[in-house]
Amino acid sequence: MMKSDDIEKVKQLLASPKKIAIMPHRNPDGDAMGSTLGLYHFLQLLGHEPVVIVPNDFPDFLAWLPSSETVKVFERDVEVGTRLLNDAELIFTLDFNVLSRTGDSMEAALKALTVPFIMIDHHQKPDDYAVVTFSDTSYGSTCEMVYQFIQGLGQGQLINKTIATCLYTGIVTDSGSFRYPSTTGTTHRIAAEFIDLGIDNSAIHSLLFDNHSHNRIQILARALQNMKVLSAYKTSYSSLSQEELNNFGHSKGDTEGIVNYGLSMKDIVFTAFFTENKDEGIIKISFRSKGDFDVNAYAREHFSGGGHINAAGGKSTLPLEATIQKFIATLATTKID
Repeated sequence: MMKSDDIEKVKQLLASPKKIAIMPHRNPDGDAMGSTLGLYHFLQLLGHEPVVIVPNDFPDFLAWLPSSETVKVFERDVEVGTRLLNDAELIFTLDFNVLSRTGDSMEAALKALTVPFIMIDHHQKPDDYAVVTFSDTSYGSTCEMVYQFIQGLGQGQLINKTIATCLYTGIVTDSGSFRYPSTTGTTHRIAAEFIDLGIDNSAIHSLLFDNHSHNRIQILARALQNMKVLSAYKTSYSSLSQEELNNFGHSKGDTEGIVNYGLSMKDIVFTAFFTENKDEGIIKISFRSKGDFDVNAYAREHFSGGGHINAAGGKSTLPLEATIQKFIATLATTKID
């Protein structure tokens, strides 16, 4: 929960109508978009003038979220995005805790600002750029934290079906549909409250998970074909080259969740998914684990990444095959139980 001193600071910052910029991390997922749009609708009800600014495009499968059409994409128009940031009197950063997660150009624009920042995030090792930092790794999603943020301000009565729809989306996606260990009784009670408010939980699940293009299914099929198992290390991994992605008409979000298939096999504790991105000149890596194996620590040590104990990301500037060989080499000195 938020500290009482922080609650008072937030109440003071929100005491009069303000222009407020809200942003998630680059390559925003369901929790990032759900939390920013949920907060957007809440701040509107308080009489503020909020705008959600994403660093780059968000996936099409999240375009049904309420007011997603109002979201501004910074890298699509840096001049407009910079102007909106400069006009803002208050900044909320959600679902990330270091400004570099927004990308080089947006990070530079954010660092040039002198207005107050408020951070709401559930990842480890937050930076200290915010005047109010609501950071807690015990939460399964930033959307659950936004719910508690609103309650902490004494404004729970303002949570309506629209806000609940946004926040439920992030809770579902970041909890693996309530499967992950960070899911608590409170998580379920919040979900139940949202259902009582009238959200269509069945429709939300369908829009998130039963709304794929044929190309996306083909990409999944190729990733599964590419999957390898290293039984001695209780590990699996898969990869997709840029050529493979191009051949199937890849769109943003098409690889979302593929990493989880590698963890669905018996006796597998650790899995990785490598995606080649020639535009950025990197190999993007997703890590997942079961039990006590800490992929956050692993990603930080070996692949300039981080995240949570059982879900993290990383990157490599080596070619795809060299990155995979480096990954395999690390397993010999990694204790995987």
